[in-house]
Amino acid sequence: MKNKIRFKKYVAISILLIICFLGLFLALSKYEYDIYTMHFNEKIAKIVGTLREKYPNVTEEEIIAILNNTEENSSSQIFAKYGIDIENSAILLENDASFAQFLIINLSFMLTIILILCFVFLIYNRKKEKEIQDITKCIEQINNKNYEFNMDSISEDELSILKSEIYKTTIMLKEAAENSNIEKANLKKSLEDISHQLKTPLTSILVMLDDMLDDVDMDLETRNDFMKDIKREVISINFLVQALLKLSKLDSNTITFTKEKIEMSKLIEEAVKNVSTLCDLKNIHIEIQENRNASMQGDFRWQVEAITNILKNCIDHSLNDSKICISYEQNHVYSSISIKDFGEGIAKEDLPHIFERFFKGKNATQDSIGIGLALSKTIIAKDNGTISVTSESKVGTQFIIKYFS
Repeated sequence: MKNKIRFKKYVAISILLIICFLGLFLALSKYEYDIYTMHFNEKIAKIVGTLREKYPNVTEEEIIAILNNTEENSSSQIFAKYGIDIENSAILLENDASFAQFLIINLSFMLTIILILCFVFLIYNRKKEKEIQDITKCIEQINNKNYEFNMDSISEDELSILKSEIYKTTIMLKEAAENSNIEKANLKKSLEDISHQLKTPLTSILVMLDDMLDDVDMDLETRNDFMKDIKREVISINFLVQALLKLSKLDSNTITFTKEKIEMSKLIEEAVKNVSTLCDLKNIHIEIQENRNASMQGDFRWQVEAITNILKNCIDHSLNDSKICISYEQNHVYSSISIKDFGEGIAKEDLPHIFERFFKGKNATQDSIGIGLALSKTIIAKDNGTISVTSESKVGTQFIIKYFS
């Protein structure tokens, strides 16, 4: 903002100086003209007075007519007799002296104008050079990955526009650097979590395999139990790897979500099919409140994945022989889905963290990895949606999903 004010100040000063100089020059020219006129008039008045004394018969009208006569005559020859060249010399000596004085004044005046304008230009140019040096220092700081500087520059000249663009670039580079640091920290944490998640099942598998190899006479029932446990751990590892691959693709924006009209009834039906086996194991009934007119915009396949993960979480925390209620609707602002279970609920202190990756609450099941809800939230967000949760211990949990159009 300072540069903008300064630029306008220089323009105003320059315009004011030009106006003042023009005014002074016009005043000086008028004064010069008045001096010349006064000298001529005084001499002509003396000539007229002398003529009237010597030639009384000559009238004033005749004298005025002679003075105002514009026809060519032999006046140059008359003055030539006295050594006066009217084309190169002034007849009145006073005008010659006045011309010399005014010539000096005019030259001094023009020189003063030039010096003042040069002074203003040098000051402005010095400011510009300082701005260029500031820009150079800013670029050096950016090259040194130092983004902590201010650039008070916004005005309408070229350098200020350049400074503004550099500042915008700096902000983007700063955000990119901060995001890179956050991503590195998240990657480090994710690798630690993945290592922890894989270490436990792999260790368990190795221990069971060692027992089976060391004990060749192990009874068939124990061996089958070990095989079932190994299979369960392998399935858990496979689910973890698949979920992490999906998350990594979503995080890196390598997956393109298609935008299509989705009938919400079909979306719910497809997700329910995916968990039907799990429902049968616990004898859980899913009640769906039909609303055939409701629809949304999004990627059908990925949103089925998100809803399926939420339903799996509800089933894991539901009691046997219970139910899960699903309802959905559409209004002018958004489409929403409500999924409610009647299970053990989520601890109050765990609620703010349940969508974090690898988080396991107090009521988490033994096979829980803590990545399903995080994956669902990421998928829903990709289709301009939000998810929230409310829960009450021993009463149940409700998930609300909203897709904004």
